[in-house]
Amino acid sequence: MKTNQQIQQRKEKVIARGQGNLAQVYIEKARNAELWDVEGKRYIDFGAGIAVSNTGHCHPKIIGAVKKQIDAFSHTCVMVTPYENSVTLAEKLVTLAPGDSHKKAIYVTTGAEAVENCVKIARAHTGRRGIIAFNGGFHGRTNMTMGLTGKMTPYKNLFGPFPNDIYHVPFPVNYHGISEQQSLEAIETLFKVAIAPSDVAAIIIEPIQGEGGFYPASTNFLKAIRKLCDDHGIVMIADEIQTGFGRTGKMFCMEHHDIEADLMTMAKGIAGGYPIAVVVGKAEFMDSPEPGGLGGTYAGSPVACAASLAVLGIIEEENLIDKANQIGQQFSQRLQSIQKEFVGMIGDIRINGAMIAIELVKQNDANQPDVELTKKIVSEAYKKGLVLLSCGSRGNVIRFLPPLTIESVLIDEGLDILRECFSALRMTV
Repeated sequence: MKTNQQIQQRKEKVIARGQGNLAQVYIEKARNAELWDVEGKRYIDFGAGIAVSNTGHCHPKIIGAVKKQIDAFSHTCVMVTPYENSVTLAEKLVTLAPGDSHKKAIYVTTGAEAVENCVKIARAHTGRRGIIAFNGGFHGRTNMTMGLTGKMTPYKNLFGPFPNDIYHVPFPVNYHGISEQQSLEAIETLFKVAIAPSDVAAIIIEPIQGEGGFYPASTNFLKAIRKLCDDHGIVMIADEIQTGFGRTGKMFCMEHHDIEADLMTMAKGIAGGYPIAVVVGKAEFMDSPEPGGLGGTYAGSPVACAASLAVLGIIEEENLIDKANQIGQQFSQRLQSIQKEFVGMIGDIRINGAMIAIELVKQNDANQPDVELTKKIVSEAYKKGLVLLSCGSRGNVIRFLPPLTIESVLIDEGLDILRECFSALRMTV
């Protein structure tokens, strides 16, 4: 029988260490919110492939749509000889995107490409150079998107130099004493000392920071950014790669705030694991680049388009947006109980639908991040059959991103394991 360790040893010989793996667990099969490795061990999935499998693993409707498309053809290139399902999907996505403006879409393959194309579109539309991003933000791993990302290790360390004309400001995080006023004042300071607002093409923001630690932006702050962009002719980009497709209890997070960005990115949960990403934006912005200026060989794969159409149908038919809110409520009750039991270890709980996080600290002090405990909890959880992910600019946040199709009983089982991990490690900290 193959073992995880045997495959890990093979992996280390042929795959660069930079593409590491969080756990030495090699998955052989998956169903909905459960995984089984090559040794037959079962895991409850609280990660969903980093918010990709929102509709669960191996949903039969996605499998059926993909098989049907593969039987027809797998690739012709949407920019050469296109196909109807790419048009159908775009029609649906521009309708679902927040706001009433007439919108258009483009296809790419990855979230990083979507972000980078937003920058291209914003610069083409405004004729300007500067991009403002936020500390703690994560926007991808290409050179441009690494530059936009507001976290050094491991994403940017050793990889510079990065593009010019990128500027970072603090993201408001009440838990860490960073106010919205401080963030807005930082932007005004940029305008005075680094770049004139008339030379800023775009401000890019995650409505809830993903890799940064699941910190949400308030409605008031997002409205202030919207007004700032309107006042200075700056393009507002909403990066909804991790927050989209029902994850936060709305189809897209910006709906919670009733704010329409000029451009927005979509990826991750869009197609049940098939690689596709999209930029959707106001038509006059999207049409700024010349024909042929946007695209990619694998952009808008017909197989991924078929999967994405199936995902949209599943979200509606199975009421997964409501389910996301139910998941959040169940997690909230259980996590608060764990927080009370293990006093001083969980400093903050953040729940936005099924986008959930706990921040681990020492002695209930926000200024004492407990990075080691975070690592140990994640590691211990895998041993006990629970897939967890960590994140945060300080490395002390555990995030929960279960499939929106997860059964309630599995949530309780997974959180029982989490509690066991805290209990087992309490005596060591």
